[in-house]
Amino acid sequence: MSIRYLIVDDEMPGRLNLRLAMGAHPAWQLVAECGGAAAARTALAAQSVDVVFLDVRMPGQSGLALARDISRLPEPPLVIFVTAYSEHAIDAFEVHALDYLLKPLDDARLGQAVERAAAMLEQRQREAYGAALRRFVETDEKDKRPFETISVRSVGRIEQVAVGDILRIESAGNYVELRLAQRTVLHRMPISRLESLLPPGDFLRVHRGTIVRRAQIASLASGDGGYSLRLRNGDMVAVSERYVAALKLAM
Repeated sequence: MSIRYLIVDDEMPGRLNLRLAMGAHPAWQLVAECGGAAAARTALAAQSVDVVFLDVRMPGQSGLALARDISRLPEPPLVIFVTAYSEHAIDAFEVHALDYLLKPLDDARLGQAVERAAAMLEQRQREAYGAALRRFVETDEKDKRPFETISVRSVGRIEQVAVGDILRIESAGNYVELRLAQRTVLHRMPISRLESLLPPGDFLRVHRGTIVRRAQIASLASGDGGYSLRLRNGDMVAVSERYVAALKLAM
């Protein structure tokens, strides 16, 4: 499958580095290189594009403003953001299942982004991706309000998980398990980073590897093995000594 892509970056060395690195992916066909948002709009209107490599910070109109317009297209191309900035922005990309590349480019990370994009195109996920992209730019417009949904990507597909449906969160290395009423969804993000993005007051850390929804807290018990918390759905979770005081206060 041939994949048509566009490079948007105001810095010529950045465009050149990416173009040369993409030489390792012969199935990808470069449509155009653009030095700004206006030129990118012209290129997008003139021809079909599957993927846009988009620099976040550019003079004039930013990459995020262009992404906002792209997200409103009926079948938007996938956007792979290129950035050298902002840890918060990286958190936002991951919450919304959007791919990004850090400058200077890493060939292995580029390969991973290329593989993910190809899988999404093969699964015909442009509509779902467009919804995730719209949520991302709308969150940016709202001055970083807490996320209401998390976009979870798995095997080339995107699923929207409402934060309000999450009963608890369990750490699984660089992933978290989002425990819902009927199932568990795996999302790539460390638990400490996700915790900082959750709505304040809705969740409580009870263990280094566990966050629970406050409304799910039922009762606390202690024994020889330490503390354990019973949730309203009947589940039992371990509680670390360091979190007991805050848990008791919340109860």
